[in-house]
Amino acid sequence: MRTTGIYCRPSCPARTPKSSNVSFFSTAAGAQAAGYRACRRCRPDAVPGSPEWDVRADVVARAMRLIADGEVERSGVPGVARRLGYSERQLHRLVVGELGVGPLALARAQRAQTARLLIETTDLPMADVAFAAGFASIRQFNDTVREVFASTPTELRRRPATAPGGTPGWLTLRLAARAPYDAAEVLLFLGAHAVPGLEEWDGVTFSRVLDLPHGPGVVRLSPAPDGGAAVVARLQVAQLRDLGTAVSRCRRMLDLDADPVAVDAVLGADPALAGLVAGAPGRRVPGSPDGPELAVRAVLGQQVSVAGARTLTARLLAAAGAPLPAPVGTLTHAFPRPEALAAADLGAVGLTGARRATVHALAAALVGGDVALDPGADRDAAARALLAVRGIGPWTAALVALRGLADPDVWLPGDLALRRSLATLGSTDIEAAGRWRPWRSYAVMHLWALAAPSFFTRPAAAAVPPERSAS
Repeated sequence: MRTTGIYCRPSCPARTPKSSNVSFFSTAAGAQAAGYRACRRCRPDAVPGSPEWDVRADVVARAMRLIADGEVERSGVPGVARRLGYSERQLHRLVVGELGVGPLALARAQRAQTARLLIETTDLPMADVAFAAGFASIRQFNDTVREVFASTPTELRRRPATAPGGTPGWLTLRLAARAPYDAAEVLLFLGAHAVPGLEEWDGVTFSRVLDLPHGPGVVRLSPAPDGGAAVVARLQVAQLRDLGTAVSRCRRMLDLDADPVAVDAVLGADPALAGLVAGAPGRRVPGSPDGPELAVRAVLGQQVSVAGARTLTARLLAAAGAPLPAPVGTLTHAFPRPEALAAADLGAVGLTGARRATVHALAAALVGGDVALDPGADRDAAARALLAVRGIGPWTAALVALRGLADPDVWLPGDLALRRSLATLGSTDIEAAGRWRPWRSYAVMHLWALAAPSFFTRPAAAAVPPERSAS
């Protein structure tokens, strides 16, 4: 609002201003560049992602996903442009033309959001917050926080950290979601697929190793104790500068930035899904923090049970994974990067010769750049490249798009669980493949829940265990 210099969500409960006093921006970065600060009531910066960038597949959307993953901090705007196959000038022109600000301003807004999260939910020293959020200097950090939030960092930290007294060496953050959000269901789904050594599930908390740019990290995720639309993340990273990337990848894995109202409005309007949507409003698509990892796991899971896929993946982890400097509970390895897989001897994993050849071919394609599965990947190009790898078919390529690339509009052709659910609803796979756009991925989750409820609903008697040791 021009008269106050504050930007809000359209749904902010504050008094609605006159339309003549309102300007609209598609991003928080655009509002900040125009001199507005975030509203302290509706907190438009609390959920930094936008479902728009998940739905879209154009260059600007792909750039936004790379910026959210911290690519500007790692390789600068030229690096983002190279990943997208554009010149820096072309990329700047496209982004500014649509959003009114360039990639640097978008990255600055991302850093400001990360800084606010750390200031308000941890007791990290301000210098550590500054560098963990990606700022190059304390002065730059102070100036940005004052400009964006009209407060000093000390004023933002006007109350104790949300979870004081945590385990030394761990940071505890509250990751907000757009409501409704059933954190327990998302974590149960991830836990049901947990691979020993890489992931752990105790019935409430899902833990896993994250392969971050400057060393492995570990995250423990559990529902917010107040039952709100949020997840509590306990993070341990090798270097604080990886913290922003870790948060972004956790948000992607948990599908925190989806627009559940828009999804449910489309799916709930179909009589075939209306009951399922009403019974599980805001259902999400649990993803992966790493596209290449999900692709390899999808290949290992072809034509075997979930338990069989977990066993094969655990063996592959032991054969080629990167050991942690010290185990963290039962977590021992980071998932092998494509370079390690391409050179690994997988003879002891228990794969057939054809499946082993597919894993090696996929790893080689990832190393050579023939297959790109990073957050800025062109989804259609990625599907074509995956299908060109011998041993990868339409179902596997679709699963990679669904859970590895966070594409909200994916249908899994020939999936047996979907067929069973569709038969129950009186529909067919061919008919359903064209329905429920642009949210078919969410329709898949509802139909999977109908076919396999144990992956989505845990016993009501499960209790929250005490916090475990970091050792």
